[in-house]
Amino acid sequence: METAEIRRRFVAHFERHGHTVVPSASLLLDDPNLLFVNAGMVPFKPYFLGQETPPWQRAASVQKCVRTLDIEEVGKTTRHGTFFQMCGNFSFGDYFKEGAIRFAWTLVTGSVEDGGFGFDPEKIWVTVLPSDTEATQLWHEIAGLPFERIQERGLEDNYWNMGVPGPGGPCSEIYVDRGPEYGPDGGPNADEDRFLEIWNLVFMQESLSQVRSKADFDVEGPLPARNIDTGMGLERVAYLLQGKENLYEIDEVFPVIERAAELTGRTYGADPVDDVRFRVVADHVRSALMLISDGVTPGNEARGYVLRRLLRRAIRSMRLLGYDGPALRELLPVSRDRMKLSYPEVESGFDRISRVAYAEEEAFAKTLLAGTELFDRAAQDVRGTGQSALSGAQAFTLHDTYGFPIDLTLEMASEAGLSVDEDGFRALMAQQRERAKADARSKKGQHADTAVYRGVLDEHGPTDWLAYETLETESRSLALFSGGAPVPVLRAGEVGELVLDRTPFYAESGGQAADAGTIEFDGGRLEVLDVQRPVRGLVVHQVRVVEGELPASTKALHARVDHEWRTGARQAHSGTHVVHAALREVLGPSALQSGSYNRPGYLRLDFGWTSALSPAQVHDIEQVSNQALRADLPVGWQYMTLEQAKEWGAIALFGETYDDTQVRVVEIGGPWSRELCGGTHVEHSSQIGTVVVTGEASVGSGNRRIEAFTGVEGFAYLARERDVVFRLTGLLKTQPDDLVDRVSDLVERLRSAEKEVEKVRVAQLLSGGAALAADAQRIGGVHVVAHRVDGAGGGDVRTLATDVRGRLPQGEPGVVVVLGALDGKVAVVAATNDEARARGLSANDLVRAVGPLVGGKGGGKADVAQGGGTDTSRLDEALALVATEVSRTVGA
Repeated sequence: METAEIRRRFVAHFERHGHTVVPSASLLLDDPNLLFVNAGMVPFKPYFLGQETPPWQRAASVQKCVRTLDIEEVGKTTRHGTFFQMCGNFSFGDYFKEGAIRFAWTLVTGSVEDGGFGFDPEKIWVTVLPSDTEATQLWHEIAGLPFERIQERGLEDNYWNMGVPGPGGPCSEIYVDRGPEYGPDGGPNADEDRFLEIWNLVFMQESLSQVRSKADFDVEGPLPARNIDTGMGLERVAYLLQGKENLYEIDEVFPVIERAAELTGRTYGADPVDDVRFRVVADHVRSALMLISDGVTPGNEARGYVLRRLLRRAIRSMRLLGYDGPALRELLPVSRDRMKLSYPEVESGFDRISRVAYAEEEAFAKTLLAGTELFDRAAQDVRGTGQSALSGAQAFTLHDTYGFPIDLTLEMASEAGLSVDEDGFRALMAQQRERAKADARSKKGQHADTAVYRGVLDEHGPTDWLAYETLETESRSLALFSGGAPVPVLRAGEVGELVLDRTPFYAESGGQAADAGTIEFDGGRLEVLDVQRPVRGLVVHQVRVVEGELPASTKALHARVDHEWRTGARQAHSGTHVVHAALREVLGPSALQSGSYNRPGYLRLDFGWTSALSPAQVHDIEQVSNQALRADLPVGWQYMTLEQAKEWGAIALFGETYDDTQVRVVEIGGPWSRELCGGTHVEHSSQIGTVVVTGEASVGSGNRRIEAFTGVEGFAYLARERDVVFRLTGLLKTQPDDLVDRVSDLVERLRSAEKEVEKVRVAQLLSGGAALAADAQRIGGVHVVAHRVDGAGGGDVRTLATDVRGRLPQGEPGVVVVLGALDGKVAVVAATNDEARARGLSANDLVRAVGPLVGGKGGGKADVAQGGGTDTSRLDEALALVATEVSRTVGA
């Protein structure tokens, strides 16, 4: 049974039993605790935490998930996969244990002909919490399971909580007996390789006040409504139903292994070490495909760093398997063709996905080249100190700073006859992971406590939000907060949060900044500093008291949005849609917005693209945008379901969460621009005024940013540009049309003059080279020049040192050390000829000897080495040391 069919059956089963099928959320959710969605219930957290009211009582989903803690374990076990799919059914105060158990049992053991999975009931075992006698009895009654196949496990295994105060409850796990060839009999308590868990049913029934660990928490009392949260591992069920050994061999993953085997000429199943590499390739290629599909681009931080690691580990594994060609171009399309059966977007967006992935592979090839040079330098340093092992710190720096994989470092060290302090490296990696966990734990405590806002919402209902309809409302105060707690009054100069029964203010969202304006009341006035929605449905104003005192019980307030602010905000937000449409028209449909920000008169738009735009492309984007303004295109919006919006061609942005039942689609010029958007907009494109693109730059690997001014701010920018042109034409005595040529001519003449000056300067520097060579000191038969040059930097010092070396008598040993001092810094260069090196003299050793005296260090090769320092007071001592070192080496 193919994975896509298992997925379909799961969804159909719960749809038949009254569940609303909720599409998978993006892997990227706005949750400070998570890089990625890592469990099927994550999109439903606001409902379980009581922050939002669920729109359905029963729901089912197949959620895309990524877990990153065990990336290095991928391929070594049958269970660890970075990307996986979690099938879940959820009840919000509807059915409870009996329903959850019955639904799961009928699907797992139901016949294939009737839409079930067809597992043999005699091979099913379950675990329960010892105190959950109700679940034990239900499994016995509903499924007919004998009590010996219902095993008890403690809190660590069979109690669920979120790790923070909130809902919790016992859970019951379903296991499938794979047979005696996989381990001993005796159920999950005896062996979890033979008895494989496929489904976990969580019975949320308690409110936890403190959570110290998975098994150490305080129960505050029962939840107001009991909920069900389940999770069934789609990949696990797939490899059981497909008769495979592990998740890497299922139909959605194994074709990549097959293609990798073809490319490398190696056989999967022939070598355990190679098998791990094949699995890493298959898992990471699929995971990268899904991450890029959801808008992640490679980078050096957070999500981008995870994706970069996955791609580079896959490429590196192919290299270890013997394939040095462009691997992703061969493997990514294979993964696409399997995953598109469940996720059509990986096919429709493959042009963008592949561009991002292939660019990263090309970048990694350059990293390998640069990393090899860094490794060679580190290896040389190790040998120079008489050691035979790279330190853990050196290996960690190569890995963490330069993206050089540790296994590559190990391989190259072995080839160079060196070892690596792997224990030191692992310790530093562990410290880094612990810092990351500590940071995550600290962020976990930074969740805003929404309980006070939830209380207002529960008591008064949602805010009557009128931002689309008016700029002024007569309102009354519902609540007043300061520092997250209710207060009776705000006095002049104080800042607090005000909740109104109705408001015309736009709350920051969708990249649009919050409205500015004032709120007036009898005897006073407030300045609105910010407007947010801490919980869905409630609008909260951050205000500063400008005049008077504001009691919490104020019944009559006049809220007024700054008209000019809103006008500029509408122009900028509509301008963002116009630029996005122009971008896609110029670059193609794969140039999709990945983020935006707009405030009155200004917009910036981030989009996935792997190379810098040419000036002509930027010009075309600006021109297409302004042609749309000139065409006075109508701007409209309407509400529809998310599915209807997608069918209509509306663009949804990466990482955004949308209501399944109703979304707002904004269109400009009909199908030319259709996007899901909750912002405020102009009514015709001409009202934007103008779009002036002011810049285009990189904001990370595979991500670009366009910035532009709109409206009055756009015209003001053009006026400033005009003034600059006017002043330059006056200074250069030329016409505007000739200005570029005139400036180019001046720049070229300046460059030529600088080159001539440089030639003269170098000639003067080298003019004394012959004299220095002629005056060389003789030490033990070696010509030695130790010279100081004030006002010279590293490049000049190197030039002089090599020049003097070339002037020393041919066929006789010679050593040159030149020290330069410039702006408080010291440059040291040593150069030796062949005859000197035959006598045991090394430029690298001389630089290492001199370096500490000038407060620095350095190194290089035996013929030329270079270093630097910051202590100019001991230059003469350093020069004297040269003669001492030469004398010691040659035994003079």
